[in-house]
Amino acid sequence: MARTDIGKLSLILLFAPFALWIALLIILPQLGIGYISLREKVGPGEYTFGFANYIAFLSEPIYWNTLLRTAWMSILVTAMALAVGFPVAYYIAKIARRRARAALFLMCLIPLWVSDLVRAFGWIVILRETGLVSTFLQKIGLVGGPVELLYNDATVVMGLVYTVVLFMIVPLASTLDGMDNSLIEAGYNLGGSRFTVFRRIVVPYAMPGIVAGCIIVFMLTAGSYLTPILLGGKNSMWFTEQIYEQFVTRYNWESGATFGVLLLVFTSFVVWLGLRLTGQSLASTVAKD
Repeated sequence: MARTDIGKLSLILLFAPFALWIALLIILPQLGIGYISLREKVGPGEYTFGFANYIAFLSEPIYWNTLLRTAWMSILVTAMALAVGFPVAYYIAKIARRRARAALFLMCLIPLWVSDLVRAFGWIVILRETGLVSTFLQKIGLVGGPVELLYNDATVVMGLVYTVVLFMIVPLASTLDGMDNSLIEAGYNLGGSRFTVFRRIVVPYAMPGIVAGCIIVFMLTAGSYLTPILLGGKNSMWFTEQIYEQFVTRYNWESGATFGVLLLVFTSFVVWLGLRLTGQSLASTVAKD
């Protein structure tokens, strides 16, 4: 067998598991969901195809208002995760000693060692009426009785930021680690202030990492279910809850599939819009020339 044939066979064997994973677990399920969303039930076990499910979604304000609210809250979580994660990533990449970087990354990874469910219940233990924060406030005399800090938008945002901030730190730290320190030194030597150097040198260089982190965090937040439900309670208006209700509670797979398709399309549109506004592309978020 020729060397070129061996190389091609090796490439195929290496790429096959990834291709199967993409095809079987992502592409085919999405095609199936899209197929189900186009079915219209006309009788027991009888279906036709059309866009009635999408029209029904648009005609019900609570559904598309929930979708818009989920998108807005996800953008807010993404912005806060960027504000929290950027200083951490900069410190890890440019300030911390090389030996300390592994320890700092490990500290960031520790929350991922437990499931979302356990982390959400951890916040419940801390913020409920009989939780640690309420008990502490009562002991120091700031409040006269138990304080309920759960079941509001602020708690949901805080819990989501805590859950996804690592996915902002990793691409930012990876991008900033490739920046030559001489660029920053040159900015200071040319009379630039810290803010000017940050705005004119650091941010443009880190933009691929910023965009990559924002995309990951936004998609994870918009598709989150446990954290908004457990921390937001009945006051939570999250689109994934609507999808769960259609699939499981109402057993209306056609509407549930429609909601799933719309969530994917809408979040993809937000990501595309963000790329256009920042002048980036998906290719530039993977590697920087």
